[in-house]
Amino acid sequence: MTKRIIQNLEELKKMVGQEVGVSDWHPVTQEAINLFADATLDHQWIHVDPERARKESPFGGPIAHGYYTLSLAPYLLADIMDIKEKKMGVNYGLNKLRFTAPVPIPSSVRVRATLATIEEIKGGVQATFNLNFEVQGKEKPACVAEAIYRYYA
Repeated sequence: MTKRIIQNLEELKKMVGQEVGVSDWHPVTQEAINLFADATLDHQWIHVDPERARKESPFGGPIAHGYYTLSLAPYLLADIMDIKEKKMGVNYGLNKLRFTAPVPIPSSVRVRATLATIEEIKGGVQATFNLNFEVQGKEKPACVAEAIYRYYA
């Protein structure tokens, strides 16, 4: 997918209601999940013990942490778009979040982003994106989130 170049916050405002883009596929590996487990101290066996997960899990093997999938949002959004004339952007939070399907290991995920709303804030804008994290070869998204970012001019 070609990255969308947005010149400034005024141009971003005109995109409300539009799909901003779809990221490239990102591989989800056992190594990445193990590192995430170490960083978050979440070593639940369905994520980090492939053998046990194959035998005992209803998913038939290890799956990614839901929060691992969500944590890819800034990286995958940067693959979709770049706002040139801004000082900085920050994560502001979530309005809604659901982990709707497992992300098997190994697999690949991508995000499809739509700009839902935009509001003026002091020094910039607050943008709410509807994010759908898709798993390659699966119909149901793994994660749906209403994510809020603040961009400062």
